[in-house]
Amino acid sequence: MVQMTMIEAIREAHDVAMTRDERVVVFGEDVGFFGGVFRCTAGLQKKHGRARCFDTPINESGIVGTAIGMAAYGLKPVVEIQFADYVYPAYDQIVSEAARLRHRSNGDFTCPIVVRMPTGGGIFGGQTHSQSPEALFTHVAGLKVVVPSNPADAKGLLLAAIDDPDPVIFLEPKRLYNGPFDGQHDQPIVGWKKHPLGEVPEGDVPVPLGVAARFREGQEVTVLAYGTMVYVAEAAAERAGVDAEIIDLRTLVPLDLETIETSVQKTGRCVILHEATRTSGFGAELMSVVQETCFYHFEAPIIRVTGWDTPYPHAQEWEYFPGPARVAEALRKVMED
Repeated sequence: MVQMTMIEAIREAHDVAMTRDERVVVFGEDVGFFGGVFRCTAGLQKKHGRARCFDTPINESGIVGTAIGMAAYGLKPVVEIQFADYVYPAYDQIVSEAARLRHRSNGDFTCPIVVRMPTGGGIFGGQTHSQSPEALFTHVAGLKVVVPSNPADAKGLLLAAIDDPDPVIFLEPKRLYNGPFDGQHDQPIVGWKKHPLGEVPEGDVPVPLGVAARFREGQEVTVLAYGTMVYVAEAAAERAGVDAEIIDLRTLVPLDLETIETSVQKTGRCVILHEATRTSGFGAELMSVVQETCFYHFEAPIIRVTGWDTPYPHAQEWEYFPGPARVAEALRKVMED
């Protein structure tokens, strides 16, 4: 095991994959010489050459379109969109081409691309650098959607995503790049180098897609969360004095329904947590699935805690961000019913 930040773990996954498979190429805006806006690809161009790690023009549609063409001819592209907020020009390529290629060709072609992008708020990025668009991708048949919450998972899940024969949307909570964040912005944080979850296995150790993690054992209520919200849930449980079981989904599609069902059937209560806007957010899908499969086990209605249905505000960042106070209130409420 080696202590790493999430940035270093993502970089390590790239390096491992590029070393073992010459078909893996990495490209995007400033990912080559500069090493990416968050330095997740720093040093890869120097080690693997400009033909395998290179910069592109500022054209997200072109970046993803080029990756799809490369994948159809046998390469395994990993592309970086600088911020998830900038992915929309490439959305048509992802939805109409990448997600459909296997089906459209009757299996003659696949599209083994990974589209990496930093997501979420908590960095005072305002409405154009803080969005969480995961639900836009979970709705599209043919895509897998991954959101890691710690360095070990970031490395392992990225390795699995690169190995996958179908397109994977890999969303990296930027607020977690250098350390866990529990939503208490006015308190100091502990970096990954001093945190147990900063321990990352060496070498080629993938984490399978579609398998959730039981982040915290509990008996009274199940909290379903992913990314940054896993740590907010932990802080909220301590604040509320509730014995919450926290499930880190890790992969939104495919969803680990078995782990969710086992936990909810044990606790009889469920709180769903995400940073994205509320209406049609992924929490609505989780709510439906849990209601369908666990209805007769419930002691109280399911509660969602989410972002608001507004653009992500800069000046009111912490009023928008689902912090531990709001989540703790939900946990108390679900225990009272």
